[in-house]
Amino acid sequence: MEKVSSSMEAGAAAKISSIFIYPIKSCRGISVPHAPLTPTGFRWDRQWLVVNQKGRAYTQRVEPKLALVQVELPNEAFLEGWEPTKASYIVIKAPGMDLLKVSLSKPPAIADGVSVWEWSGSALDEGDEASKWFTNYLGKPSRLVRFNAASETRPVDPAYAHGHIVMFSDGYPFMLSSQESLDALNKLLKEPVPINRFRPNILVHGCEPFSEDLWTEIKISQFSFQGVKLCSRCKIPTINQETAIAGPEPNDTLKKVRSDKVLRPGRKHQGKIYFGQNLVCKESLAGGKGKVIKVGDPVFVLQKVSSAAEAAA
Repeated sequence: MEKVSSSMEAGAAAKISSIFIYPIKSCRGISVPHAPLTPTGFRWDRQWLVVNQKGRAYTQRVEPKLALVQVELPNEAFLEGWEPTKASYIVIKAPGMDLLKVSLSKPPAIADGVSVWEWSGSALDEGDEASKWFTNYLGKPSRLVRFNAASETRPVDPAYAHGHIVMFSDGYPFMLSSQESLDALNKLLKEPVPINRFRPNILVHGCEPFSEDLWTEIKISQFSFQGVKLCSRCKIPTINQETAIAGPEPNDTLKKVRSDKVLRPGRKHQGKIYFGQNLVCKESLAGGKGKVIKVGDPVFVLQKVSSAAEAAA
């Protein structure tokens, strides 16, 4: 592990170019100028989930039409300390569907037996109108549920980041990637892909392609983040987020240049492909003021490894 010299610290390694929040898991993200940090990631990120009649999560892997579901929150929802009123709603739109408004006030009903990957627990049920909307849109029984932080915790894999928690994200509170990594990949593709294929929370620019693979500790504003695991990718990057139609790319190309076999030649290979770095925040993010990061914030690298083979994955 290499400590980065103070002379390099004087110059930032990168800057934040976009911040994305995905309020409903597997639905469209929102690009925001700033976002409050919470113990589970950015506020509102993956707080909602669409589930089937058995309570299991629907994702784009099985229901690519979720890519076309647009989600809007009030602009002030991304201000620090803002709390919803009775007149605050999440607004949900999709092709061929009427607008759905769901109150941001805490719903009274509980849905038991909700599961995402290995986790199961109870969640807050957003009611029959939302259920009917998603049932009609997907053509199969569905409910919209909200993570119940008052009664449930969902831990991050302790092998990589002990003591951290998430809501309904796949595994980690934050995922970071760089514009340069996307540009490098796009040079290899016949048809370039936008960053929405990879669904990062933090997009940075100004660094070398794939340098985020190496970052084990970075500082953004006054907050230290640890890079805890290279982000292994499923089939979602192959789904065009404007049409919900899947194709072979970019995963076919990633298999040639970003597989565990290529990046980690001395390790056991499981056919994984990597794009992006999963992060946890080292500071306690419960309560207190000033826990916000914003577009334009510089990123300082405090510690890094020398190759992707040395990074956790």
